[in-house]
Formats: sequence, C-alpha cells, structure tokens
Amino acid sequence: MEIVNFKKIMIATDGSACSRLAVDKGLELARLSGGTVYAIYVVSTDYLASIDGDSLSLGVDPYWKSVYEAWKRQGEEAVNYVKGSGEMKGINVESVLLEGNPSYELIRYAEEEKMDIIIMGTLGKKGLDRLLLGSVAGNLVRHSKVPVMVIRDKCNS
Repeated sequence: MEIVNFKKIMIATDGSACSRLAVDKGLELARLSGGTVYAIYVVSTDYLASIDGDSLSLGVDPYWKSVYEAWKRQGEEAVNYVKGSGEMKGINVESVLLEGNPSYELIRYAEEEKMDIIIMGTLGKKGLDRLLLGSVAGNLVRHSKVPVMVIRDKCNS
C-alpha cells in the first residue's frame, strides 16, 4: 500500500465563510503532514475580457477597471487571511493570486506545480442556482488530475 504524503497542499479560497472552513481543514492537514500550504485566489477575468477575448480592456472603461481592482483587493485579503492563520499555527503558507477563469486556472496551477491535494469550500448550491452560477468545485472534482477535497457546510458567504 502506498503512503499518501501531503507536502504541497493547495487551498483555493474566495474569502467566503465556506472557504474559511476549508482553510481550517487545509491548515490542519498541513500541520499533521508537515506540508506547505499554497493559498490561491483567482481574480476572475471572464467578464472583463474584450470582445476579441485576447486581452483585457480595463484601460478603456473606468467602471470595469474599478471592479477588477476591487476583486484583486478581495483576493489579496483572502490569501492574507490564509497566510495569517497559518503563521499563527506555525505553518508555512505561500500566497498566490492568479487571473483568468477560476476553474481552469486552479487546475492548471495545481497540475503544473505538482500539488498533492486541492482543498476548497463550496456553498452546496443545487438546482437553478447551480445551473446559473456554475460550480468551480464541481469542475475541479470532474476535471482535475490532482485529488480534490471539497468542504461543504451550511454557511453564509
């Protein structure tokens, strides 16, 4: 039997209450395994892409530029929360901000950086909400080659 060794633990966070529960679980796994946590936030640029889809046109529209900056600040706060929580527990945490489609970027990063596991929270939406909003967690579970642990709880984001 092969021993599972979690040395590179990726925590995908969006700063919500659900993701904070996943942060707690991921940090505990890192403490038990002596691993390093990689706190990842993806600034979604899906809605910000220009019509041709090749580049962001943030310089043209001040509204979208301010939205982008707000999402980036939110991302920095989310990964800083993970870093601070980890430091309080003596766990090494690397903070990473990515840009693009969240599902794609999380999978790409996890595979390129050879993560041992991805941990993330979910709101557990069902029905029309899930259909309309999509599910980053669901996409990772279906498409990632890296094992994914989804922490689901009734929580408010």
